[in-house]
Amino acid sequence: MTRIAVLVGNPQPASRTRLVAEEVAAQLGARSGAGIDATIDLADVAETLFRFPEPRLDELRERIASADVAVIASPTYKAAYTGLLKAFLDRYGSDGLRGLVAVPLLTIGAPTHALAVETTLRPLLVELGASVPTRGLAFPAAAVEERSQVVADWLEAEWPRIRHAFAGGTQPGR
Repeated sequence: MTRIAVLVGNPQPASRTRLVAEEVAAQLGARSGAGIDATIDLADVAETLFRFPEPRLDELRERIASADVAVIASPTYKAAYTGLLKAFLDRYGSDGLRGLVAVPLLTIGAPTHALAVETTLRPLLVELGASVPTRGLAFPAAAVEERSQVVADWLEAEWPRIRHAFAGGTQPGR
């Protein structure tokens, strides 16, 4: 069965970013029949992020790398993703996400941040070897109560580019 992972790099636990990321995963799962792993909320492990070795982080890192699809989410901080997310992703080698289909998601506070998902998070995921077939989702944080419809509209437009990730349960290069 195809697996969807969710990684949230918001320093606030149980954040709006997490709500939106889980909505994206839920709608992808509903549309595709894929299973959804328990969300990895980096706020829960922030105090261990700079410990090496750290078995718990190694396990979380492997859960993301072995998924078929991963929603990688962060609030927008200084026109980019959080340092928390970057510190976690720095644990991967340059091809550490090879074979993973990634969905980049940034919650944004203003429309002027809308391109940050494409200019900062997408290149990082590609550098790590992930395939990023969709436009990233720049989700207005103020619209969290309307997340179901906003995500549905985004997925309707992006489904033709991501549906291949759910056909047969494996990705090229795996």
